[in-house]
Amino acid sequence: MTDIARSGTFRLGGRTVHRIGYGAMQLAGPGVFGPPKDPSAARAVLQAAIAAGIDHIDTSDFYGPHVTNQLIRAALHPYPAGLAIVTKIGARRDDQGGWLPAFGREELTAAVHDNLRNLGLETLDVVNLRAMFSVHGPAEGSLEQPLAVLAGLREQGLVRHIGLSNVTAEQVRQARRIVPIACVQNHYNLVHRDDDALIDTLAADGIAYVPFFPLGGFSPLESGTLSDVAARLGATPMQVAIAWLLRRAPNILVIPGTSSVAHLHENLAAAALDLPADAVAELDGMAGAR
Repeated sequence: MTDIARSGTFRLGGRTVHRIGYGAMQLAGPGVFGPPKDPSAARAVLQAAIAAGIDHIDTSDFYGPHVTNQLIRAALHPYPAGLAIVTKIGARRDDQGGWLPAFGREELTAAVHDNLRNLGLETLDVVNLRAMFSVHGPAEGSLEQPLAVLAGLREQGLVRHIGLSNVTAEQVRQARRIVPIACVQNHYNLVHRDDDALIDTLAADGIAYVPFFPLGGFSPLESGTLSDVAARLGATPMQVAIAWLLRRAPNILVIPGTSSVAHLHENLAAAALDLPADAVAELDGMAGAR
């Protein structure tokens, strides 16, 4: 059995995908802004991901902006059958790389068309609406109007499925009363566990949960506990963190990002890592640690 097959599968929109995918954010320049130093190396990582069996790529036109989508198209188009490309709208970048809300009808519509053009697609598999009521994390606010815009674009055939990102549990409940929700993408990892109850609710309803910053994001996870467990298992700390996420709930789809082919294969090998009960108990105890 290959590493990717060991991760298992789950439903994402209209497709069944492996539970380890690939997050393309790190293919852009520093701060997710501008081009990478070596575009050919970035394309090689994408091609290696597909060769390894990855069938779920997460991206957005506000990565770069436009950079990651254009790299994905250059490296992989025409896309292999079964590949789910998930993108996000709801934010934009200023000239210095700052993150700004882009929730108006015209902005959301333009973002969908930008993603279609830069990815070379006629229809987007899944579009996550990223809430931007706060740039620091989920904050309450109505999603009714932007979801209505996305629903209209779905009726036009430009979008197949709608997801949510950076949202509260209440926003998820509200959104599900408006449109079917294919997935929720929020900040979650060994330490950042605010969404424990939400994950379980979504799992019971067959909805995918896609943690961003699964390995800590811009500040990678560092913990004596994590390092000790990894050393005992002959694994890297990041492999243990991925394995814990895969074990946490069956609806979790992990999308670790990297700009290195070697690191990509290390991440995939986490699917074969068996966490014994004592290790799981230690890792569970990391919740809230900083």
